[in-house]
Amino acid sequence: MTQNDYLQLGLYLAIILAATPVLGLYMTRLFSGEIGWLRPIERPLFALAGVSAGHDGNGREQHWSAYAIAMLVFNLAGFLLLFAILRLQDMLPLNPQDLPALPSDLAFNTAVSFVTNTNWQAYGGESTMSYFSQMAGLTVQNFVSAATGIAIALVVIRAFARKSAKTVGNFWVDLTRATLGVLLPIAFVAAIFLIWQGMPQNFDVYTTATTLEGAQQVIAQGPVASQVAIKMLGTNGGGFFNANAAHPFENPTSLSNFVQMLLIFLIGAALTNVFGRMVRDQRQGYAILATMLLLFVAGVLIAGHVEAGGNPLLTALGVDPAMGNMEGKEVRFGSFTSALFAVITTAASCGAVNAMHSSFLPLGGMIPMLNIMLGEVIVGGVGAGFYGIALFIVATLFIAGLMVGRSPEYLGKKIEAREAKLAVLAILISPIAILVGTAIALVTESGLAGLLSSGPHGLSEALYGFTSAAGNNGSAFAGLSANSVFYNTALGITMLLGRFAMIVPVIAMAGGLAAKKATPASSGSFPTHGPMFVLLLAGTILIVGGLTFFPALALGPVVEHLLLAAGQTF
Repeated sequence: MTQNDYLQLGLYLAIILAATPVLGLYMTRLFSGEIGWLRPIERPLFALAGVSAGHDGNGREQHWSAYAIAMLVFNLAGFLLLFAILRLQDMLPLNPQDLPALPSDLAFNTAVSFVTNTNWQAYGGESTMSYFSQMAGLTVQNFVSAATGIAIALVVIRAFARKSAKTVGNFWVDLTRATLGVLLPIAFVAAIFLIWQGMPQNFDVYTTATTLEGAQQVIAQGPVASQVAIKMLGTNGGGFFNANAAHPFENPTSLSNFVQMLLIFLIGAALTNVFGRMVRDQRQGYAILATMLLLFVAGVLIAGHVEAGGNPLLTALGVDPAMGNMEGKEVRFGSFTSALFAVITTAASCGAVNAMHSSFLPLGGMIPMLNIMLGEVIVGGVGAGFYGIALFIVATLFIAGLMVGRSPEYLGKKIEAREAKLAVLAILISPIAILVGTAIALVTESGLAGLLSSGPHGLSEALYGFTSAAGNNGSAFAGLSANSVFYNTALGITMLLGRFAMIVPVIAMAGGLAAKKATPASSGSFPTHGPMFVLLLAGTILIVGGLTFFPALALGPVVEHLLLAAGQTF
């Protein structure tokens, strides 16, 4: 790694840290109902939807079970609508290329993918999706799936901020404010910026150009900027083009690349500040953010160092390692920026890629995979990262309390058996889905048929695929031919489990915590805002991930690394 690499990382962290309290203050006031500019827009929408805005405009609040049901019904409706759009694509407008409707298994996988904020893509966007499907189907879900994540994060925040409460908020109010008050304004500004950087935004028919060799080349275009802005801000990751953020129309310049990386972390980091403000102790939010950034920086340094060192097999053949390992990477971004992007996109459950993760060196490719395996709590998806790390906080304090003989509590709320069980249940959903799904893929003919590689790298292809699906990340390790009935179905089910089988226990846990009384901190209370807590929380996250996935990682990336060190191919 060079001095410029460290400067880029430092600048990135500085901007995120500067933006966090500013956006955090705005979001706190917005979701507390203190910002009135949205009211004239909200009230007609609430009336149209039959939702009571309440005397204070914040909506009639819901019990946790009613909140969960509203969330599930809304997302089910979104899935059915998107599935219908994809199946009827050839009959709908804005299809200048006359692209056919999607097969039922691919439509199922894609609809599940975008509803769950995963954006796993078993298709090439420019050769599969019409402009209508991209805009009215995929982009809409980019907004509302991200808004759903923010809403669930707010439920968890209120659980610790409130005392003896029977309600946790109103899903429809939270969804509306997250979409109209946060996602839409920032995405609009980001889209304008991306158009300025050279990103297309039109409804033109694809252009056919004649190359210098005399061949005909079709140049795809369309309403790209509007989708890319929310794909990054909402940590969705689904690309307009098959090459995703490596495509020059989807990521035209180094500046657009840097801004897109900032958009990925922006809201997830700010939610930690929202938490600190709502519980009236900003130190708590900064402790959570510090834990996230500690794990993030460690991942960047490892992956960046590995990729910057070059491929030893190619170095032995006389290839200059000065530019690092450039296989599968864009020359305009280089090895470190590609590694930084990979760590950010997997730490934040985004899934956008500007390089092929499969072409990373074994340990460099293991870091993105491990980020997802840890529950994507290193900032994490919009909202999902916060409620994910909240689960680890509950588990950490329960374990620590038992070990040192202190009462397990957080912000005055006692962590009892019910909360611990629900937290552990939610944490275990993803590992079970990942390991069972990978095992099935590796012992069935249909699963093995989708692997490009054999041996440890083939295992990594399948393991990364199910890890990405269960973690609602959406990035691919490449090499995996996922557009088959087996993978479309298996990964679709895995995405549903990773999203909703985790969210429901989270909401149930939050409902129980909101109903508890808060007791003042005492000498027996475990401090949760200092360096010791940060290290304890980070250690718990790593230990849980390490114990759960180390055997699988040892058979995949670790074996590849040892073979590479011995000068052997894999």
